[in-house]
Amino acid sequence: MVVVMASGATDAQVDAVIARVRLTGGEAFVSRGVSRTIIGLVGDVEEFRALNLRRMAGVSEVIRVSTPYKLVSRDHYPGRSTVVVGGRDGRPEVRIGPGYFTLVAGPCAVESLDQTLESAELAKAAGATLLRGGMFRPWSSPRAFRGLGKSGLHILAEAGVATGLPVVTEVSDANDVEPVAEYADMLQVGARNMQNFAMLDAVAQAAKPVLLKRGIQATIEEWLMAAEYIAQRGNLDIVLCERGIRTFEPSTPATLDISAVPTVQRLSHLPVIVDPTHASGRRDLVLPLARAVIAVGADGVLIDVHPDPDSALCDGPQALAGSEVRELASAIRRMAPLVDRDPVDVTANMVPEPR
Repeated sequence: MVVVMASGATDAQVDAVIARVRLTGGEAFVSRGVSRTIIGLVGDVEEFRALNLRRMAGVSEVIRVSTPYKLVSRDHYPGRSTVVVGGRDGRPEVRIGPGYFTLVAGPCAVESLDQTLESAELAKAAGATLLRGGMFRPWSSPRAFRGLGKSGLHILAEAGVATGLPVVTEVSDANDVEPVAEYADMLQVGARNMQNFAMLDAVAQAAKPVLLKRGIQATIEEWLMAAEYIAQRGNLDIVLCERGIRTFEPSTPATLDISAVPTVQRLSHLPVIVDPTHASGRRDLVLPLARAVIAVGADGVLIDVHPDPDSALCDGPQALAGSEVRELASAIRRMAPLVDRDPVDVTANMVPEPR
């Protein structure tokens, strides 16, 4: 069961609901999003019904939810959520959700200040509103470039300030969440960490929006349960990212599950974006897949860009540069309005109103 509080509900009213629920021996988990507060109830549903929570001050509605992922389910919130990122250091607030098509772009790994600044300018020129860049690169091979770690955080932050773009970066250890959150506007949980529950607990408490990638062998329900884990610990500002799953096909690193986008949008109110670069591993496939992502109704894409992909320390074969970035930007500008999405005009330093 889920209690949806009214938009103007006070902390005292929320506490009163929690106290009444605990009188029955139940548990109440509070999740605060941009526009609403939701209380997820765990316990005897019939006892909760007898509490008549709907009549309590500050309560908007009480909904019985049958899915195991109650807080992120579409059952309790029939609309779709918008997640707001940024809004500090003079940078704009960026909205990810219905009515927008958001481009998240930048280098897969931060290598140097010059490389990151050039990548950020490429991303901004393409219409990106969020700058991505990796500090911690978890690879299957121990010989691969593992990233600059925390020492590179100031580089990404400097590139964000220089371009006016909020930044998102991955954390790969729960102990790194706090220092990374000091620099980043959004925290990314990578595919390998989707079910790292200590990590999910840490990012949930960081008071920053979370970009949650789907695990390469995860079902959609497992993905949504990972999001539920974050939501139950108080953070509803979650953006889901499909990045391909492992199948029998070896021609690409993963198989991009296009059907996951409308499927998840039917099951959950959370925004869904797609990472075609890590799914395909090939820059010649990024643009066709990005077009498909727009057509299927995703809320945005996450793209690797690099000023010189051939010299990139990681994932160079999938990174876009020059004409490929311009072609991507053109596809987004032409196609997004056809599916009632507004690509954000970064140069105007503002977010357009949703359709």
